[in-house]
Amino acid sequence: MSEISDQIQTLVPDYVRSLQVYQAGKPIDELIREKGLTRISKLASNENPLGPSPYAIKTMTNALWDVHRYPDMNAYMVKKALSKLYKLKNENIILGNGSEGIMAYIARAFISPGQEVLTSQNTFIGFSIIMRSVGANLKTTPLTKDYRFDVEALAKSITKKTKVIYICNPNNPTGTYINKTEFDFLMSKVPNHVLVILDEAYFEFANGHDDYPNSMDYRYDNVLTLRTFSKAYGLSGIRIGYGFGHEDLISNLSKVKLPFEPGLIAQMGAAGAIHDKPHLRRTIVNNDRRYKETFAFLTKHEFNPIKSVANFIAFKTGSDAASGHMYEALLNHGVIIRQLKANEMPEYVRVSLGTKREMSHFFRAMEEILPEYNNRFGRP
Repeated sequence: MSEISDQIQTLVPDYVRSLQVYQAGKPIDELIREKGLTRISKLASNENPLGPSPYAIKTMTNALWDVHRYPDMNAYMVKKALSKLYKLKNENIILGNGSEGIMAYIARAFISPGQEVLTSQNTFIGFSIIMRSVGANLKTTPLTKDYRFDVEALAKSITKKTKVIYICNPNNPTGTYINKTEFDFLMSKVPNHVLVILDEAYFEFANGHDDYPNSMDYRYDNVLTLRTFSKAYGLSGIRIGYGFGHEDLISNLSKVKLPFEPGLIAQMGAAGAIHDKPHLRRTIVNNDRRYKETFAFLTKHEFNPIKSVANFIAFKTGSDAASGHMYEALLNHGVIIRQLKANEMPEYVRVSLGTKREMSHFFRAMEEILPEYNNRFGRP
């Protein structure tokens, strides 16, 4: 390391220096450049395979004529649509560049170096990166045997040092969820001064389950709900998410929020997407159908898939080597899935649920690679 590099390193706090850069799913263009393939099915990042709402495209296109202007700092159009949809006041809503943007606001507004943040192992890694980037002490409990947040273990782990509890519900990457009874139990054990973050990025896919605890059915002053337009609404590329909470929480988040996040096109896309209910219904119907087909395929081939209520399925390979082999072999057939080593689940991979055509591509590619895979790795 050069002398200049050494000097730069002294500027960086230890808790930042130790972080690993977030690794996103392999982009389609990158795979095309590497393999020269013409047909690619990206099933790695839990995106909406139907794309954005046509109505959202229209509102974004119309807004292009105004990109020389700064966006509405108060995001009136989006907040108006969200307040009508969820029967909230504008003061209870905050927007950001994806739900991760709002996580960053939470870190800046509420977390100081050394304070304790409690969550589970094997959950969304973006959250841990954001919290560690401000020097938080991340404390985790294991998942249950059926891959769900263990609310009893979390409750027992709450101490006087606990500042924030993070629940990803449904959980990414397992697709499992805590139910109403478990949520009620946990909240009965959480002190009022502890902030609970409910990350409901996959809410639209899970909400049809009777025992799913939709956070809008509760009114806890110390709960912040995070949702996104990146998944069911198909707007991953423009980065817009939203949060709900007590107006005092929201006002403090607003103090640390960058003034013009999210941008104009993102705001207009979100406002349009909210109004296109038929597109959202088509998305959920497609997801339900592809889930049944994919779960049955993986079960038939003895991969023990984890039951999911989201738009992806994680399944067991048995080892890091087996996961890596499957990932690379599928890439050669133009199918991109996700390894889960970063989530501390190296013996698992995750496949997002695409269109019927994309999942047929995945099934055919799996059939092609399984003879060699089975010969080398068998089943766990």
